[in-house]
Amino acid sequence: MSIAAEINFSELSNKPADSVRKLQAAPNQTLLVHRRGDEEDLVLTTASRAEQVREVVSFTTSLFVVLMRHSKESRNMITELVPTVFPWVRFLPPEEREGFVVELVEVLEASDSLGTPAPVIQLITEWKHTAEVWADPRLVEIFTRDDGEDDDEDEASESGNTTA
Repeated sequence: MSIAAEINFSELSNKPADSVRKLQAAPNQTLLVHRRGDEEDLVLTTASRAEQVREVVSFTTSLFVVLMRHSKESRNMITELVPTVFPWVRFLPPEEREGFVVELVEVLEASDSLGTPAPVIQLITEWKHTAEVWADPRLVEIFTRDDGEDDDEDEASESGNTTA
């Protein structure tokens, strides 16, 4: 997001009318409000600008959902193209990659109906961590190792205990 105008929080509280004028004059009707210390900066925008952004996100989500449901070919094309948006997806096995795309579309649609991007960000974060595991052969071996009953029997025979 390109934010043309910036102010300090103290300026917002001490000169609110000037701050509103800066907001209205900003090309994107948005101000970055700097806060002191470890406090996270704020973004101040107009209600109409926020609604426009929400509508664009909603439209884009709807278009993506329609494309995914249109045909198997469109799903395959999107699955092939997703690594250009999320390069880390290349570490996922093909079936996992397709699972990510399908789940992403479902969560995008559900999140749009709630008007919050939080579930989408959570999903992307979780899948990125999954890709990190697939990118590390040591972790893949640990997570794909069969820790079934055979291991229990091996441990029991190593300790001299033959009763399982």
